Amino acid sequence: MAHIYIFSPSSAVRDKAAFRRGVRRLQAQGHQVELDEAALASHMRFAGDDATRVAAITRAAASGADVAMIARGGYGLTRILPALPYKQIAKAIDGGMQFVGLSDFTAFNQAVYAKTGCISWQGPALGEDFGPEQEPDDIMQACFDDLLLEQGEGTGWQLPKAEAERRVVVKDAPLWGGNLTVLTSLLGTPYFPQVKGGVLFLEDVGEHPYRIERMLTQLLHAGVLAQQKAVLFGQFSNYKLVPAHDKGFKLATVVDWLRSQTKAPVLTGLPFGHVETKVLLPVGAKVDLVTEARDALMVWGHI
Repeated sequence: MAHIYIFSPSSAVRDKAAFRRGVRRLQAQGHQVELDEAALASHMRFAGDDATRVAAITRAAASGADVAMIARGGYGLTRILPALPYKQIAKAIDGGMQFVGLSDFTAFNQAVYAKTGCISWQGPALGEDFGPEQEPDDIMQACFDDLLLEQGEGTGWQLPKAEAERRVVVKDAPLWGGNLTVLTSLLGTPYFPQVKGGVLFLEDVGEHPYRIERMLTQLLHAGVLAQQKAVLFGQFSNYKLVPAHDKGFKLATVVDWLRSQTKAPVLTGLPFGHVETKVLLPVGAKVDLVTEARDALMVWGHI
């Protein structure tokens, strides 16, 4: 049984039924679920005003929980990054607390890594992953259970056939990344980690491939991509092509273009993003990445 603290650092919870289902599911799994006093707060589109959300993060860090998980993503964390209690967050992580979330939580992951060097996780959110009417995805659940049991030491996935020819071996590289839109918005700020020789993973939702390419171009021109040992594409979901206008321009076009612009291997298919099947990824951990034919394996060891 784990102590799981639920807090809302970004957008207000819209689907309260999913929120309640998520709480019940975690409780049914035997966990102690503690809800932040402002978890269901609402101020404009946010889960409380800026001060309320900073206070929620501070309470999460002080809760003594095993896991601090966001209720949902959305938008709002970049507004409050200067006010985050970084010393308290680092102390909580050093004491064994795992902060977990995705999407807008990318801002938290990167800022904490940049300011403290501490590891936090890209992973599930309460409503999105534990709150659907159907049962949670088996792989996501297994990875979350591994985190709670301190048994999750890596992940693997299958590459497309076209990527099977090039063998990739990366050793002892910092893993970082998350939502591409949020990550790119931090470029040029103190909250963007200066990572050299890293493995950068990216995902996004609702963004047309030309927008994905535009953001990648910004990272490319800023010199970020040239400093990485590998770039991993997670899942880019819920966008619509316009065949009459795109005329064959699609996500695969973007991937091919990126490969022509950087020496770092670009691998696709990482099971992570705004999709049901997602692994958990430790932002800031050192990883080994190896591919053999269509098999990709990334290992970070005990955290």
